[in-house]
Amino acid sequence: MLDINFDTLQSDHLSAIHDAQSLESLEHLKLTLLGKKGLLTQALKTIGQQPKETRAELGQRINAIKASFLDAFEKRTNQLRDQAIHHRVKTETVDVTQPVNTAQTGHIHPITQITRAICDFFGQHGYSVKQGPEIETDFYNFKALNIPDDHPARDMHDTFYLDPNHLLRTHTSPVQIHVMETHELPIQIIVPGRVYRCDSDSSHSAMFHQIEGLLVSKTASFAELKSILTQFLKHMFGSDKCVRFRPSYFPFTEPSAEVDVAWTDKQPWLEILGCGMVHPNVLKAVNIGPSVYKGFAFGLGVERIAMLKYNIPSIKLFYENDQRFLNQF
Repeated sequence: MLDINFDTLQSDHLSAIHDAQSLESLEHLKLTLLGKKGLLTQALKTIGQQPKETRAELGQRINAIKASFLDAFEKRTNQLRDQAIHHRVKTETVDVTQPVNTAQTGHIHPITQITRAICDFFGQHGYSVKQGPEIETDFYNFKALNIPDDHPARDMHDTFYLDPNHLLRTHTSPVQIHVMETHELPIQIIVPGRVYRCDSDSSHSAMFHQIEGLLVSKTASFAELKSILTQFLKHMFGSDKCVRFRPSYFPFTEPSAEVDVAWTDKQPWLEILGCGMVHPNVLKAVNIGPSVYKGFAFGLGVERIAMLKYNIPSIKLFYENDQRFLNQF
């Protein structure tokens, strides 16, 4: 016969179960009694070693005690869980009379806002948005745009080369070459995207955003170019702004012009963008006859437009992710 006082075992441990003050202590007690090495488990394993005539009675007694323990464990577990819920209700209540801490919502980045505003304006005038790869070949980034190997304009486009023939594009102009190669004429597109140059100061960044515009048709003219850009700049900066075009030079346009906007008395004119009629050599590079078709193109820096529109002193503010700055937009 087992040397265990089952009455004492049952009464003592039922009291311990009832007095358990936490779910952790209750679980520990359950393992002590009913686990693989628990008291009742070990007792059940030794029944086979007891006299045959007492085995049945002993098994029934142990199973009855086990059932009483299981019932006590379930009741005490429910009691402790209810107590925990009541405690949380009392200690974690919300004072509905206090001001609500509203969650901060995100904002569309100012660069994205300006890009969308520019694309929306030109989209209303018949331009479709096109994009292209940021890794370009020397042909698309330079040669097809009338910038041969020895051209001095390459100095202004000092950039990041991946190998002798591949580089991070220095402008969005390569997209116009891709489009003219693959699309039917006439063409009327606007091209937003990131570009890269080895340049960094308060008004320049090694990576910045540019928007290219291109129109190719049989009737394209400099007068049409002046008209659309004047409308655009007055739309962006105010209808009272004066706009002027002054001669300039770009390898891929001829004639070329810089476009300025009258700003303040202290700074009468600010350069905003560059433009011109597509150079015949660029049209020839994509097998378009310059005697039949003509085109004009323009390019502008999105950061420059945003800095002027919002009076932002440094281009670096766009990329520092300072919430105090971004939340203003």
